[in-house]
Amino acid sequence: MERESLLMTLIILLGGLALQLFAGWPGRTNRGSTSRQERVRWFALWWPMAPALTVAAWLCGWALAQPDPVPAHVGKLIFIGAGAFAFVGGRAVLRAVWALCQAPRRYGIVTVGVLRPRIVVAPELAEALDENALQAALAHEQTHVRHCDPLRIWLAQFVTDLQWPWGSAQRRFTAWLLSLEQARDDEARAGGVEGADLASAVLSSLRFQLGKASAAATLIGVREGLSARIDRLLNPLPEAAPTAEPRFVVVAGGLAMIWSLAVVLGIFCGGRIVASLLAMSS
Repeated sequence: MERESLLMTLIILLGGLALQLFAGWPGRTNRGSTSRQERVRWFALWWPMAPALTVAAWLCGWALAQPDPVPAHVGKLIFIGAGAFAFVGGRAVLRAVWALCQAPRRYGIVTVGVLRPRIVVAPELAEALDENALQAALAHEQTHVRHCDPLRIWLAQFVTDLQWPWGSAQRRFTAWLLSLEQARDDEARAGGVEGADLASAVLSSLRFQLGKASAAATLIGVREGLSARIDRLLNPLPEAAPTAEPRFVVVAGGLAMIWSLAVVLGIFCGGRIVASLLAMSS
């Protein structure tokens, strides 16, 4: 079998298996400032991908040391297992494409546009809101624009679909969406928006919005936890406690070292393990 074809098959099989094993991780509900909670939950969405990428790096190292074509016989079980994980991946891709093609049937105020986010306001809602509530809603949506949240929501939904059918992955996605809206509420309020005005805008938008926007950041966010969000808006803005967090460069550097080590191990140790796996499938 051609080396590259076998490599792709094994990445789908073993990488998909690693992803599914870690996708069931329940996670924790962290405490602290909402902005930190949003960042931690964002990385929690992606954490199960790290073992799968490590396996893929190891297999790439294995492929570097193999002849082309690979002389070993590949059994049907390898293709059956890879086909099951390929189905999950194909489903995630189709859902991601469908989300891009979908348009909101009816919207209140929403940030749309994966690559070039913009704020869209329904004229009927704009007329129903008083000036302060409308400005509060716009300030909230402007924070979504600054952080490119429609793109982040689309990517988060994609990585969640890759972990299907685990319910824990969907719960992590919903928890992140809740933290995202609270973090944007706090950012808008820190810029001078009154919490009561923003709460009024959220409730008015909830009554108005009947459709569901895809790959978009709506003012109301997700329905779960909405009452707690309103209560939070009606209370004084909590002070964010300073916390020391690992920088992105440190995390990226650590992952790069792990994946580099995985490639080296694949070069020197991958042959025997893959040969045993192929022999078991024959």
